[in-house]
Amino acid sequence: MDLGLSGKIVLVTGGSKGIGFACAEGFLAEGARVAICSRSAENVNRALAGLPGAVGFTADLTQAGEAAALVDKVEAELGPIDVLVNSAGAARRVAPDDLTPAAWHAAMDAKYFSYVHVIDPVIKRMAARGAGVIVNVIGNGGKVASPVHIAGGAANAALMLATAGLGTAYAGRGVRVVGVNPGLTETGRVAEGMISTAKLAGVTPEQARSDAIRRIPMGRMARPEEVASTVLYLASARASYVTAVTISMDGAASPVIL
Repeated sequence: MDLGLSGKIVLVTGGSKGIGFACAEGFLAEGARVAICSRSAENVNRALAGLPGAVGFTADLTQAGEAAALVDKVEAELGPIDVLVNSAGAARRVAPDDLTPAAWHAAMDAKYFSYVHVIDPVIKRMAARGAGVIVNVIGNGGKVASPVHIAGGAANAALMLATAGLGTAYAGRGVRVVGVNPGLTETGRVAEGMISTAKLAGVTPEQARSDAIRRIPMGRMARPEEVASTVLYLASARASYVTAVTISMDGAASPVIL
């Protein structure tokens, strides 16, 4: 299926690893012009070696000024951004007794504000041009509370509300805003999170992983490429009437009616 993404200017935040990297790969395969960013120059350079044709930038997206500067740099080098995919940042999983006000703030900075700081300048420019798509990779922790992901889940829930609200607010101005909620996915972030899950349950990380997979009806975690395929579809004109919603991808782990 031709998704009509050839020549589109795409910015993937968090594009150096995991789901973000898989998204960047997918857009490149569709002929898009892709920029990625990460806080780490080393991670950007490593990723670019596997993303021929992409360009990379470093930015700490928890800082609004750096996020705005990133958008300026991408548009100066590639042109106006047609598609923004937010996949940067992830809140640390923290056991309830280890939560502090600082941990709550850190979770919002890592997940919520790292998205909002980029969305704000991009969505206004898209609206001025009358076209654009923003896809937020969020996470099902915003819908299903986990004892080790309360602060991060709250940030995810806030992003789901922002996605619905912005999608509604800009629907009449040619901009779509959609979200994807992956469940457990084969990424380094999920592997790190299993350590906190294991600590709370008093088991090894390997046992925590096995227990988690046992609760997924499909019997496995998602692959980053599977999430990326959904992101690409939502970013394309094939999904031109889809906005202000967040789609779950969790292998039927949380079979709820939305």
